[in-house]
Amino acid sequence: MPPAFFSVNPSAGAPLYVQLTEQIKRAIAVGALDAGERLPTVKGLAHELKLNANTVARVYRDLEREGIIDTTPGRGSFVRENGVVGETRRAATDVASTAIDDAVREARSLAVTLDEIRAITEASVGRWYPEEQK
Repeated sequence: MPPAFFSVNPSAGAPLYVQLTEQIKRAIAVGALDAGERLPTVKGLAHELKLNANTVARVYRDLEREGIIDTTPGRGSFVRENGVVGETRRAATDVASTAIDDAVREARSLAVTLDEIRAITEASVGRWYPEEQK
């Protein structure tokens, strides 16, 4: 996979390592990264994204600790083979949770009330899951 698959935005509110972590989780969750697939090297990805190599190394360490990737010195980092389906589901819910948190934080900063947020959320869920509405 070419490192250009990922990007970070220093102007975004989230720290760069969080942005990269979420992008890797999302890529796994949607199947853009398959089990056993090799991730870019720490040095290569850091260079491509203009990040400190320690930032990319931190992301890889965190993903390894979460059981999402495996890293072998001299070989590289790979999407974990065992249990990738469960980890993929967890990665997908982690990404969704972060996106929802960001949206609620933004709504609150705009002085949207809790009742308004609930109404907006219910309407959105109804649009995206119409078959599950009673």
